[in-house]
Formats: sequence, C-alpha cells, structure tokens
Amino acid sequence: MLRILLALLLSMIIGVSPVHASEKQTPPKTEAKKPIPQKPPAEKRQALPTKVPQSTVDISKENTYPNPEQNEPELQPSPLTRSLLESSNVEIENPTLIRLLNESTIHPSKLSIGYHARIFLGKWPLNYTSSKTTVNWEYKKVNENRIDNRGGNQMQPLSYRQERQVHVKGGLTASVPNEKEVKKLMLMEASKNTELPIGFSTVVGYGTKIDRVYHVEPKKVGHLYGYVPAVNEKGKVTYGEVYLVLDGGKKKIDVKNITQQGIGAWMPVQDYISLRYFSTK
Repeated sequence: MLRILLALLLSMIIGVSPVHASEKQTPPKTEAKKPIPQKPPAEKRQALPTKVPQSTVDISKENTYPNPEQNEPELQPSPLTRSLLESSNVEIENPTLIRLLNESTIHPSKLSIGYHARIFLGKWPLNYTSSKTTVNWEYKKVNENRIDNRGGNQMQPLSYRQERQVHVKGGLTASVPNEKEVKKLMLMEASKNTELPIGFSTVVGYGTKIDRVYHVEPKKVGHLYGYVPAVNEKGKVTYGEVYLVLDGGKKKIDVKNITQQGIGAWMPVQDYISLRYFSTK
C-alpha cells in the first residue's frame, strides 16, 4: 500500500515522456554554475573552388534516375529543447537527439521541491568539427563514349550518353561508434561548407544524355569520359554520455565521459558529371 501511495505522489510531482528511467528521492544538491563550453573553432580550411568547373555539368534534369535528397532538413528545437541545449556543458547538434528532446515533455510541480532524478539518455555523437573540406571533381569514372574517326575525312560529333546505370558509394574512412549518426553530422557540415547536393551515394541512370558536343578530328579516335565528383571531409566527432537532470523545478542536460575521435568521409555529389575529352591516333 505504501509503494502505491509513493508512486502516485511521484506521478503528481513530475511526468516525463517518452524517456523512462529509475528515479530516487535525494536531498537537493548545490552545484556551482559551469560556463557553457563552445564548440572549438574549425582549423583553417583549404579554399574550395568559388564555382563549379566548366567541365562539370548539372544533370539533375537529364538524369534518368531520380536521386533522393539525403541531407535532412534543419530541425528547429522546441522552447523546452532549446533551454536544455543551452544548459548542456557540451554543444549538441545531433538531429536525432534533438528530435528525441522535442518529443519529450516535462511537467514541473510546486510539490517537486527536494525531488531529484538523473535520467540516462544514452551515449551519443554530439557534434562534428570540420578541419578540412575538399572536392575531387573526378572521384569515380562512370562512363566512356568514343568515336573512331581514323578512316574519316570530316569532323565527327561526339556527345555524352550514359551506357549503363552506375551506383557510386561514399562512406567513412574508418569505423567509429554509431556510424549512422556520425554520417548525419558530417553530411550537415559538408553541405554548409560546399553548398553542393551531396550524399553517401548517388546513381547515374542509363541513357542520361548531356547536350555538349565535342568534335573528333579525322584520323583520330575521340574519347569522352564521365566522372562523378565527391567531397572529402575531415575533422573530429565528439561523443558523450547524455543525462537529463531534474532537480526540484530545474532541468538541464549534463554530459559525462566526453571523448573525441578523428574521422574522414567521402560523399559523392549528386546529379553532377565531370567530363574529360581527349583524342588518340
């Protein structure tokens, strides 16, 4: 009977959903306020091209395979989530964790004086700091068109046509915990740095054409190669154990056991082809 009454009293004091954890009644602790550490500034970056090279073509309209956008839309934190993020001792950018906090509700009560709970939300990759972003405009060869004009007396036109459907994959350069969440963080940062439509995979569909004509001279063989570009991202990901701390009517995020790990990734540029033409005898 006593346990039932205690459970009813706690449910009146505070309600938390969808997070579940064990709670205990302890005297309130007084902690000195810690300054909120800022995400370390990124190291000096290698300058990116100010524009896409002339040899690289946007095929978003011509591509016979519709590539889905892989970068998640920016998630806006709720007022409660914003206050929790501001209370954290480590900057939190992980969209999945932010969504979890957005879906949670906390109902304080005047009767919650002296109430203390520490709820473990898991170990998360919290943020990613970029140190270098570069673009390889000829990351993966995906096609070759050719015309043999060695027996001809006139110029012959040569244009791009995708001979087979090609799936180009990127990925992380090393194995790290919670790869899926790390990829999200790196994709967000690289998209901001390059303003290119990138992902961890892209497809060039069969029959995709580019209306750019090259002229093959007589007595020569013309070759037209197609490449998918890719962004190379390098930096550090910060991990930590995340706790939701409820102390009386106050609430905050506390991160423990913080670690950093260096990581790199290749991310293909979606719906772009880099062309390279040359001729041989």
